[in-house]
Amino acid sequence: MDDAALTAHEHLEHAEHAAHERDPHTSLVAITIAVLAVGASVVSSLENFESTAAITAGNGAVLAQDQATDQWAFFEAKSLKKNLYAIAAAQGGPHAADFDKKSRDEGAGQDEAQADAKHLEDQREGLIKKSEAHESRHHHLTIGATLLEMGIALSTIAIVTRRRWPWFAAMGLGGVGAVVAVVAYLV
Repeated sequence: MDDAALTAHEHLEHAEHAAHERDPHTSLVAITIAVLAVGASVVSSLENFESTAAITAGNGAVLAQDQATDQWAFFEAKSLKKNLYAIAAAQGGPHAADFDKKSRDEGAGQDEAQADAKHLEDQREGLIKKSEAHESRHHHLTIGATLLEMGIALSTIAIVTRRRWPWFAAMGLGGVGAVVAVVAYLV
C-alpha cells in the first residue's frame, strides 16, 4: 500500500470509530472521508500511470533518435561510397563503367537512408510530444491527489473538533482536487 493510500486508510479508520457515536455530523464527515479516500486512490493510480507513460514515451524518443542517428551515418557512408565510385569512374580505365554504375546505386540507397532517417526523426518528435502530454497530466494529477488528501485530513479535524468549517473546507478541497484531476485529461 503506498503512503497516500495508507494515510487515507488511517483517516478512514478514525472516521469509522467516530461514526459509531451516532452523531449525524460525524457520520456525514465519515462518508466524506470515504468518498475522498476513494477519489484520492483513483487519482493517485492515474498519476502513476501517467508517470510511467511519460517515461515510456521518452524512452521511445531516445530509441528513435538513436535509430535516426544510425540512418544518418548510413546515409553518410552511402554518400562517401557514391563519391569515391564517381571519382574512380572519372579516372577512366577498364572498370570505369562498373564504377559509374556503383556510384548511381549508392546514390539511390542514399536517398532511401535519408528518408528513413527523417521518418525516425518525425517519430522522435511525436514521442517527445506524447511524453510531454503525459508529464503534464501527471503534474495535474499530483495536484489533484494532494488536494483530495488535504480534504481527508481536514475531515478528520472536523470529527476531532466537532466543527463544521473544516468539513466544508474539506469538501471544497476535495471538489477542487477532483476538478483538477478531470482537467488533466481535458487539456
